[in-house]
Amino acid sequence: MQDKDNLSEIKIDDQKIVENLELNIWEALIPVFALVAMLFYNVFYAYGDSALDGSNQFILLLGAAVAAIVGTFNKVSYTRMVEEVAENIKSTTGALLILLMVGALAGTWLISGIIPTMIYYGMQVLNPTIFLASCVIICSVISIATGSSWTTSATVGIALIGIAEALGISLGMTAGAVLSGAYFGDKLSPLSDTTNLAPAMAGTDLFTHIKYMTYTTVPTIIITLLIFIIIGFGLDPQGAADTTSILNSIDASFNISPWLFVVPLLVIVMIIRKTPPLIALLAGTLLGGLAALIFQPNIVATVGGGTNLDFTTGYKGIMNAITVDTSVATDSEALNDLFSAGGMSGMLGTIWLIICAMVFGGVMDAIGALARISKALLKLFHTTFGLFASTVASCLALNLTASDQYLAIVVPGKMYSKAFKEKGLAPENLSRTLEDSGTVTSVLVPWNTCGAYQSGVLGVPVLDYFAFAIFNWLSPFMTLIFAGFRIKIRQLTTK
Repeated sequence: MQDKDNLSEIKIDDQKIVENLELNIWEALIPVFALVAMLFYNVFYAYGDSALDGSNQFILLLGAAVAAIVGTFNKVSYTRMVEEVAENIKSTTGALLILLMVGALAGTWLISGIIPTMIYYGMQVLNPTIFLASCVIICSVISIATGSSWTTSATVGIALIGIAEALGISLGMTAGAVLSGAYFGDKLSPLSDTTNLAPAMAGTDLFTHIKYMTYTTVPTIIITLLIFIIIGFGLDPQGAADTTSILNSIDASFNISPWLFVVPLLVIVMIIRKTPPLIALLAGTLLGGLAALIFQPNIVATVGGGTNLDFTTGYKGIMNAITVDTSVATDSEALNDLFSAGGMSGMLGTIWLIICAMVFGGVMDAIGALARISKALLKLFHTTFGLFASTVASCLALNLTASDQYLAIVVPGKMYSKAFKEKGLAPENLSRTLEDSGTVTSVLVPWNTCGAYQSGVLGVPVLDYFAFAIFNWLSPFMTLIFAGFRIKIRQLTTK
């Protein structure tokens, strides 16, 4: 039933697809073209790598303003647009709180010596030649166990970035390897929210979806590993020759102990046992603070503004690590930049970016542009391969415009489920395609919630790791190759 604004809404697990019969495809694309043009100029001509310091955020608001103007001319009320923006921002509340807790956790894990200990032992175990491939494997295992690419990057990912920086290995390469492994594990883990959401939208069951997804996912991760192995043989890490002095500097600045591994292991166990990530990260932050008091009392006192540890310096030291910029000085210039953390305040720029992206996505959804773009893509193709290509294009478009990987699964999942059935294709074809193109590419868009989160946590801009997130950008191509050659394309069966 349509209301006075000529709109209809379909509720799907608290996600809404808004259609506007007044809006045509060219009008729906106006805000997209405007946003892409403004971002292109802002990043490549005006600000470069510093675009995420604030200018890109405002560009997203300008894009939302363009979308609002288009909506106004198509009988969409201001109230409806504001309500949809509010719903979008509300849906990211958990992610924003997690970001704050990741900043807090990074602070206490630094002053407690947890991250330095990971780097210390990691530099001795991880040979530079196999380092990138090892990053992929380690993050794959952790992500399968936890079902969360976010948790993986916030724990072992940070440590691996630190090891890479100490060894002089490209941080962009390392972040790409970390994210390739993290998203491989996220896709195949039954604990992952997106792995549960995709089959729910397509109309199949979880384990059929996971089994069917291995056909495209396993070849993709194998190719990814081979590429990183080849890259590894060509690496000439600048810090490799100075490993001994770096290890001595870490040992002189921190009390290094294997017991410090207990804290990250406890956090991982909590996630595996389905503890909500926010609670697990809070527990990890508090345990990190406790470990700091036990293992690094002098560092805590210094961060707290004193020379000796007492209640006041201990309290201030832990609170400073949690909330504001902190650093631990060493006798190595290379490590001084590495051993610093921004605390919760260091995540505010990323949170600002996510909120602005949700404003743009909310207005685009409210005026019906997202549904219109998806429907237009669906009508472009009539062959089986065209249907797969249209689904991939829709997921990519939603990641670019809605700035949210869940909408990139929900909207195409709802729009295309009927089309797949009409082509006689089993629903697991759709669920696999949604994950191969919607879940993994979200991290390649700087203003998407996933891209903003991962770049903020790892401290590496999306443009720096984009080319090296091989698994993420290769996955959509792999699903199209399977569709083009009709490999493992399951047909609907009738009883």
